Amino acid sequence: MAKKVVTVGSSVGLHARPAATISQEAAKLGSVVTLATEGHDPIDARSTLLIMTLGAGAGDYVTVEGDNEADVATVAALVAKDLDA
Repeated sequence: MAKKVVTVGSSVGLHARPAATISQEAAKLGSVVTLATEGHDPIDARSTLLIMTLGAGAGDYVTVEGDNEADVATVAALVAKDLDA
């Protein structure tokens, strides 16, 4: 299982726009990737609504996990990117 811990790059956190971008890209991948914040259960990165329920703000740490290392790296890069720019 591949795992990366990244910092949320979007200046206002994982709100609707970044969450939608991440979930759309995650849905294209060949494996399931999950996201989790400290103290919370992992959620499916393919769900915009579930990503928003993480409540992850700018600079928060998010654990990205899955079976495929390339897929985890793809989602981790999106979480770390400022998707509002």
